[in-house]
Amino acid sequence: MLNLLLMSSSKAANPNYLAHGQHWLKQHFSGCNVLFIPYAGVSIQAHDYSQKVANALASAGISVQGIEAFRNPVKAIENADAVAVGGGNTFMLLHKLYETGCFDALKRRVQGGMPYAGWSAGSNIAGPSIRTTNDMPIIQPRSFTALGFVPFQLNPHFTDAMPAGHHGETRSERIAEFMHVDNHTPVIGIAEGTALKITGKHMSLLGDCDGVVFSNHQRQTLKAGESCSQWL
Repeated sequence: MLNLLLMSSSKAANPNYLAHGQHWLKQHFSGCNVLFIPYAGVSIQAHDYSQKVANALASAGISVQGIEAFRNPVKAIENADAVAVGGGNTFMLLHKLYETGCFDALKRRVQGGMPYAGWSAGSNIAGPSIRTTNDMPIIQPRSFTALGFVPFQLNPHFTDAMPAGHHGETRSERIAEFMHVDNHTPVIGIAEGTALKITGKHMSLLGDCDGVVFSNHQRQTLKAGESCSQWL
């Protein structure tokens, strides 16, 4: 049974790192020691990233250890109680999961019921592919194929805000381009401070902001606090 927490971001109204999601993570990881995967980090060392997450979640009683501390990362995943995957660059994250051999082990463990939480890039990889990430392709992974825990694409940090004087496409327009190429796969956009909680065949949107679903060239609202299991 899938047990996923897919957060849009590491920060929200409370500017402290992971503060807005700490209660979600505490409940999600109850009784678990958490293995953290820092592979999305580009400008931060793996150990420093893992320590940052461990410090942020210590007050919630969550024990975190970075995967970089283990000689064999695949074995670390195979023996983990739970896994968290942080944000950064989605292309780098997927590249390193493939490069280290962790991709298949992570997919197998999570499909077997191991609790998984991700934020930003860590949420992006839960869908069929990373084709709806907001990140720059700074590296070319072996494939754009992601873990496929859910049947829809994700777009964390979703917003349609348009800065004054900016004439580029809105996020909705970019996702509309995706639908012209792949109209069979829905895209769910989740705003800052929100998360999708998936337990088995049930999914709900956590947080105070509505989300959005793009499907069949249509846009629908995903209501905050309500079940949205029909998209699983």
